[in-house]
Amino acid sequence: MNIRFASLILALPLLLHAAPDPNFHIYIAYGQSNMAGAGDIRNGIDNVEHQRYKMFATTECAGLGRPALYEIYPAIPPMFHCGEGLSVADWFGRAMADSLPDVTVGIIPVAVGGTKIELFDKDKYTQYLNSLPLPNDQYLINWAKDYGSDGNAHARIVETAKKAMEVGVIKGFIFHQGESGSMNGNNWQAEVKKTRDDILEALGLSSDTVPFLAGGLEEQDAGGCCWSFSRNNIKTLPNVMDNTYFVSSDGLSGNGKDPYHFSSASYQEFGKRYAEEMLKHIKLGPVVLVPRAPYGEKAVNIPGKIEAENFDVPGSGAANKTFSDTDSQNRGDSDYRKDDATSADLYDKATGVILGYNQEGEWFEYSVNIKEAGDYTMFASVATDNSTSGFSLSIDGGTIAEVPTSGTSFDSYNLVQANVTLPEGEHILLMTVTGSWFDVDYFIFVKGKNATDPEAYKTQNPESFTALKMASNTETTFFLFDLQGKQVARFNARGMDTAIRMVQEGMGNLRQGVYLLLHKGPAGIQQKIVYKK
Repeated sequence: MNIRFASLILALPLLLHAAPDPNFHIYIAYGQSNMAGAGDIRNGIDNVEHQRYKMFATTECAGLGRPALYEIYPAIPPMFHCGEGLSVADWFGRAMADSLPDVTVGIIPVAVGGTKIELFDKDKYTQYLNSLPLPNDQYLINWAKDYGSDGNAHARIVETAKKAMEVGVIKGFIFHQGESGSMNGNNWQAEVKKTRDDILEALGLSSDTVPFLAGGLEEQDAGGCCWSFSRNNIKTLPNVMDNTYFVSSDGLSGNGKDPYHFSSASYQEFGKRYAEEMLKHIKLGPVVLVPRAPYGEKAVNIPGKIEAENFDVPGSGAANKTFSDTDSQNRGDSDYRKDDATSADLYDKATGVILGYNQEGEWFEYSVNIKEAGDYTMFASVATDNSTSGFSLSIDGGTIAEVPTSGTSFDSYNLVQANVTLPEGEHILLMTVTGSWFDVDYFIFVKGKNATDPEAYKTQNPESFTALKMASNTETTFFLFDLQGKQVARFNARGMDTAIRMVQEGMGNLRQGVYLLLHKGPAGIQQKIVYKK
């Protein structure tokens, strides 16, 4: 029997063509030698199979009973290369499986001893490998080419992970690198962040739901190679990477042979520390990437009025951001949108809630439905005491107006205007702050150039500023996700019960499996687990 399917039958009770098993947790492990495996493998201790710990083969090791790439095998060291040793990953997976008795754990192992972080950068790995001195670093090049003839470690991670996502769920990263850090301080940190973000982007995943753990370097024996780099750069990595956590190597002994590597007992302890940290941060149950959504469920009609504070509701991850504030502090005094826009600076003024404390580089996005293509006049109600403030407006990335603002007081609002040309249909309107320090109350779009009556939109489009309320007899939008967190359907239904029936009984192109149904509106998020027969 094919080894992969034998493993699935024994450990993963999946139906053919079923959705990925939410109880098959998969972790991406990458870095250099302490991750690749530099410890002695203790017979009867480290090389004993754990029935719920598996690996996805990233190298072909026929002599170890792992002849085929991407197949699932027992996670027995060496996992990363055919001839290496015990890794941090070995006891991480065992400890995770022991802590989650209903879960099978899988590892995607890609690491190269001695490598700098550039090997995992999809844009730099070729230049890096070509720069290595020969013959001294021929061993490193050979190990890199275990992951493909060109040494593209990033591609091997992504290719393997895509296969793994067919049967399980990516739950996190474990990372150990830095002994060969080629760059100092924040440059190294930025490079690590790029390697992680590139992988997530290629897999369609969000850092919000995939924790990243980075471990400290060896500090105890033979003087410890890199204690300063470990404490100043790796330990502070969470300051520049979201959902990132440091795993301490304090007290772990070295191998007594060199200042870089740990003893086998320390690899065992280190792996358990990684597991303890990961258990604090993984999301048990379905991983859901919440999509962005218009505020009030529907795009604002144009001609019409857009309240500046009603920028789109953000979802999960950078791709679903709908605004960018320079700092994380809400400097306003309003309680409006405390649930989904806590860092935006919203103020309560006599005219209502306004968007204030605008600083250069900040931006806000609004979903709009333009009824007819053509020329429009844009009016904006702004207040400032600054003569150099201003903003730009863009549609789908193309600038349509540069709007200077000026005034004498933040308590006195006046209208500024600009002629704009708009395309028909649903689009994203982007307001970018180009000059700091102004408040904005609303934007109005009236059809025609050089319009003089901002209220003309009310007759041009009576529906443009109607408050949208969710009602049980009104169709609203629902989103359907598989258990990997990928959106597989978007449809309208009259209420949650109707939407559930539509998933269970309709949607003929939807394969059998478990899904998460989500509705996001002013009343908050509603979600239900649905089984498609």
